[in-house]
Amino acid sequence: MSFPPQTPPKALPGAYIQTPALGRVQSGSATQSNLIHSQSSSQQQYGSYTNHQAVSRPPQQQQGHPQQNPPIETLQPIERAGKNVSDILGQELQYPELDSYIGQGVSSDYDVSPQPAWAPFQKSRIYTFPDRIFQQCNHSQVCTLMGLFADLNHAWITVDTCLYLWDYTLPNAEIIGFEEQQSAIKAVEMVVPRPGVFTPQINRLLVVATITEIILIGVACESVPTGGKSVALYQTGLSVSTKGLEVTTIAGSSASGRIFFSGRVNDDVYELTYQQEESWFRQRCSKINHTSKGIAAFAPSFPFSQRTDQEYVRQMAIDDSRNLLYTLSSKSTIRTFYLTPNDGLNLVITKPFSQTLNNIAHMTTHSDLISQMVSVVGIHPISSREASKLHLMATTSTGCRIFMSATSSYGWSSITDLSSAPNNMQVQHVKFPPTMFSSSQSNHQQGSTQTTTYHSSQSINNSSKALTQTLNAYRYAPGFFLCLVNRESQSDSESLFISAPDAGRIARPQDSSRLSRYAECGLWFNIGSPVVNVGLVSAPFAAANSPRGSGNELAVQYDRTVSEIALMTNTGVHIMRRRRLVDIFASFLRTGGGDHGLEGEIKKFIRMYGLGETASTALAVACGQGIDVSSDFRVAKVTDPEVLEYARKAFIDYGGRPQFNENSVTDQTSPALDMVRPSPRHEGLSLYVSRLVRAIWKALVVREVMTPSKAFDVSPAVSLGKLRDIQQDIAKLKEFLDSNKSFIEGLSGPEALGRTSSKQEEVALQAEHRALHSIVVLIEHMIEGISFVLVLFDERIAEIILSLDNETRQQVRGLTYEHLFTSSEGRDLAKELVKAIVNRNIASGSNVEAVAEALRRRCGSFCSAEDVKIFKAQELLKRASEAGSETEYGRNLLNEGLNLFKRVAGSLSMEQLQWVVQQFVAMQFYAGAIQLSLNVAQEADRGNRALAWIQEARPENDVRAANFESRKRCYNLIHDVIQAIEQASGQAPGIVEGQYAAAARRRTEAYDVIDTSEDEVFQTDLYDWYLVQGQADRLLEIQSPYIITYLQRKSSDDIAHADLLWKYFTQSERYHDAAGVQLALGKSAFALSLDRRIEYLSRAKANASTHVLGGSRQTRQKLLREISDLLDVANIQDDILQRLKADPRVSDQRKPEVVNQLNGQILGLTELYNSYADQASYFDICILIYQAADHRNPNDIRSTWLNMLDRTHQDAVERGEPVPYEAVSEKIRSLGNRLHLSESMFPIPDIVPMVRKYAYEFQHEVGPDTWVMDTFIDLQIPFETLLLALEGMFYNDEAPFQGRNRRFIANDLVYIIGQWYTESSRGAGAVFGGEGNAENISQLLQVLLRSGLDEQRAEQCQALRMRIEHTLR
Repeated sequence: MSFPPQTPPKALPGAYIQTPALGRVQSGSATQSNLIHSQSSSQQQYGSYTNHQAVSRPPQQQQGHPQQNPPIETLQPIERAGKNVSDILGQELQYPELDSYIGQGVSSDYDVSPQPAWAPFQKSRIYTFPDRIFQQCNHSQVCTLMGLFADLNHAWITVDTCLYLWDYTLPNAEIIGFEEQQSAIKAVEMVVPRPGVFTPQINRLLVVATITEIILIGVACESVPTGGKSVALYQTGLSVSTKGLEVTTIAGSSASGRIFFSGRVNDDVYELTYQQEESWFRQRCSKINHTSKGIAAFAPSFPFSQRTDQEYVRQMAIDDSRNLLYTLSSKSTIRTFYLTPNDGLNLVITKPFSQTLNNIAHMTTHSDLISQMVSVVGIHPISSREASKLHLMATTSTGCRIFMSATSSYGWSSITDLSSAPNNMQVQHVKFPPTMFSSSQSNHQQGSTQTTTYHSSQSINNSSKALTQTLNAYRYAPGFFLCLVNRESQSDSESLFISAPDAGRIARPQDSSRLSRYAECGLWFNIGSPVVNVGLVSAPFAAANSPRGSGNELAVQYDRTVSEIALMTNTGVHIMRRRRLVDIFASFLRTGGGDHGLEGEIKKFIRMYGLGETASTALAVACGQGIDVSSDFRVAKVTDPEVLEYARKAFIDYGGRPQFNENSVTDQTSPALDMVRPSPRHEGLSLYVSRLVRAIWKALVVREVMTPSKAFDVSPAVSLGKLRDIQQDIAKLKEFLDSNKSFIEGLSGPEALGRTSSKQEEVALQAEHRALHSIVVLIEHMIEGISFVLVLFDERIAEIILSLDNETRQQVRGLTYEHLFTSSEGRDLAKELVKAIVNRNIASGSNVEAVAEALRRRCGSFCSAEDVKIFKAQELLKRASEAGSETEYGRNLLNEGLNLFKRVAGSLSMEQLQWVVQQFVAMQFYAGAIQLSLNVAQEADRGNRALAWIQEARPENDVRAANFESRKRCYNLIHDVIQAIEQASGQAPGIVEGQYAAAARRRTEAYDVIDTSEDEVFQTDLYDWYLVQGQADRLLEIQSPYIITYLQRKSSDDIAHADLLWKYFTQSERYHDAAGVQLALGKSAFALSLDRRIEYLSRAKANASTHVLGGSRQTRQKLLREISDLLDVANIQDDILQRLKADPRVSDQRKPEVVNQLNGQILGLTELYNSYADQASYFDICILIYQAADHRNPNDIRSTWLNMLDRTHQDAVERGEPVPYEAVSEKIRSLGNRLHLSESMFPIPDIVPMVRKYAYEFQHEVGPDTWVMDTFIDLQIPFETLLLALEGMFYNDEAPFQGRNRRFIANDLVYIIGQWYTESSRGAGAVFGGEGNAENISQLLQVLLRSGLDEQRAEQCQALRMRIEHTLR
């Protein structure tokens, strides 16, 4: 698939800025020198390095599957590198166990190189015997035996009845002798004693077998400062008779302390038992025959009475990991004994050699190397830590190695439950000798290496005579094999063949589809004299505690002491040193034969071990890890500048390139950098770093112990010497990377992007930089982390640990180096320890600045320059407390400390801030406490993201909420300070002798800091806190620009804040703003009753009507109109609500629902009309709705008025009122007032006829004749308007006012004219408003006189006309 052309919007962590790729570097540009071979050609020749990534990548990554947990793109560089190291260490623990490459079948794979540089072992030292030993040997009369206690660096020799020991590593060693017995010594063995029998200093037992008895000698072995061992012998008084047994074989169990032996007269197995005191039924020292039963077990044996072919035990070997004892008889029969928990010994397996041959016959064709003519010369247990199935290796006289497994009826006996003994033994694998070497290749010079070439292939060579006439053989973990061969050409000399597993090829089989082969590297060595004894000098090898990973020599080559084997001859002790892969690499770099020859050697190394391992090994050599033995047998690190330069160039030139895997891109959302597989150079660097820190990565930092005196103490879980060595190696690596980063792709800088030719190459280079940069960061953290631990143990760490709280102490107890190096929690914990160190020094009066500066120099990331300032400020606070906060000097110290704290506000933790605030409050430095808290809050959110979150109404699940919470913790401290201020102010007088008291001044200072703060987030939080404290009135007293913003923001969510807002505006005489808030409340969605909304609107109308200077009059008028309109609607809704509450037509079940609908938000006029007023026949309210909606349809209005009159009359009648007209009259008055006599809603020409007609039809002769006219007069309707309406009725002759009924209208006209005359004649103005009106009215009265008025009205009419005429004259 093609790569997307666009550049990603932002750089990923650890990547360069993704700029478009430039063309290739032009010719003539500076290029890196390539002394060995070009990088491109090496990759073309060896292709992909996928098969060589097994150690550095988990299986999922090798198969192209992306990592799942967590996603790589989310990791920080230090976390990414730490995960990489953990993955590598975990993968190296997956090194194949012995059973996986020594499976069912046969093999003959050896690599015996002709070049000494590739030899798996080399002689590192020869120790000659002291002259006194030779002098003693010259006095020997019967026999002389020799041997090694190699793990103690001691050799021994017997001269007849005497035993002598000495440290063979010392030039003038003291010889320790045991000469207190009179019998010739036949065997000597060093064993571990039973626990509790001897004093603690007796940690070994020397078992000396003579021709008559076995003697136990106590051995006290101690380490000396020079690195050697000192040995002292002690008489134990323990011995047992062995007359007639001729003991020659002794073995001891290191786990239980049990001792077994056998002699040359038979194949019986005896146990020597010993205890501290005698008992009734058991002596202090005795022997038990575990094989012969009955009387024969106690009968003495006499050698002269036995047949010459009597079978006897040649060798004993104990496997403590499985509680098994193996014996090899003179007839090559192998017997297996099970050591029972009750000190028993049961024979469980007898394996004659004939059975062994039968097992082998099924595996391979006939071979003279495995026949009846062959014998077994040695057996070697394989512990359960090395293999699950394999138990034993037997070596034949032809040099064949036979690997056997013991099984029980329940399966393999390697199960952890050791109570199950095996009952069967089968051959699993046979390893034939290497190819025979030619005589022309022999070099008989003493100490020279004899080499030949044998290339492994698929065919099995089962006929090699190379190891025929094997005299003895030895095996040590993880598979070192030493074979002593008698050379026919030199009867006095023996050849030594040594081989060792090739861990690199076993871990990385060239054919990944097949299981690993048993690949070994071999070496022929001519000692020059017969080998008497062989011993392992170093501790038994084990890279892990389980079979898987146990044999991985590559993983621990920089971590543990190199394995050494001592060979004792009749001239001295020869030390054979195992050569690590890094030593072999350094060796062939030195002897490679120039550039051309060196190139071939490196190619061979790559073919065998892969590009990643090659890069790792080259880097190790370049950093000085290579070790070699000089011609004068001095073991020293390789420091030859030429060799180091070759290694440097090999790391750079053969480091490979990162590869972009387009096939792994499943969608465009996958980060491109994660589709890149880093280069083998990155793998090599990761391997090297991982192996350097392997011993400490998962180890604890501290270990709590109890001293013998029951005192608490803390010791390092890893020795400080080990830590210094690791730190030194890492520092050399950092120095190497710093000096060569310009030559290393991925570290050379952004300019390397200019050399890319495609987007894929650019992304690959960015991914390489991300990976390498992560490791560089981890290296820096490791160096500082180790420095911190070293500093920690320079202090009184026990006191520091005890000063921590329980939770922190528990965390320190579980802190590992991995978490210290890679996790923020680990580094925070380290900083807590640094604080504890400083606090202890402050408490003791030490110079804190000197201590902090020393910490900063050695581990700056744990104690930075900011930390030094913090510690200095803490010291100032302590001095201020001692000087007294009331003194001028004390206040100056407080201010100086505050200034220091403000400078490092961004580095203060919450715990530190709390402590400082507590100190400031204790010394009544309130202003400082508040100011520092504000500074820390500001530094915690420098982008002011918390304010943006608040302004956006605090959305849920928003990452910015965390920014607010971090600031809130600081503000909470300010709240505490305010409470402390108020409490202190309440207890002290404000003014003393006319001046402010100290408490009042400090209160003023504190509130000045609060009021002048420009931190809007703080002000918002402070106002919230005031409200929570029930101090809402304090908000009305605040003169701050933030209070209005705060209340405005809050008012949309909380009515209490909205009330405070309009009150604040009213108090500030900002009436227009107050009206706006109240209007918003009236329209809001808050759960407010209708009465409350009407109240808000009424207040709003009053505030909007208030005249103030400034502002736009048009805006005020617009607001007032909006408020008035909404208030009218609200009043209408309230009318409906109250009417419905009292309406008996509404059922009790329906009424709550209706009330709930109306007693809340103000509804629209349409809904009020359609849903309520019209349906309920509230016609008066319908008229009000017409007015509010400006509905001017005359027909609708007349119709509604008619319905209203009819409804009002009917309601009055139903209520039983005697005079319904009064209800109608009152309704008309009420509507007239509320409608403000609107011409459209209160049309007099329409209403007057309606009411007069109602009076005639329904209320005739009921009540006063003038109640209709009085109703309209009370509404202050102009008389002229009423007169015109009545005049129209009079002249229109409409029913029912026709004929004689016109007199009723005439009576009303006379009444209105009379009222108008009376009203108009009271003032100084003209009657009826003018002569014209008077003349018209006079004429109207004349007409009325002829209309049939009743007598009273006629007289009134005549009198009115005369007065009007008189007025006109």
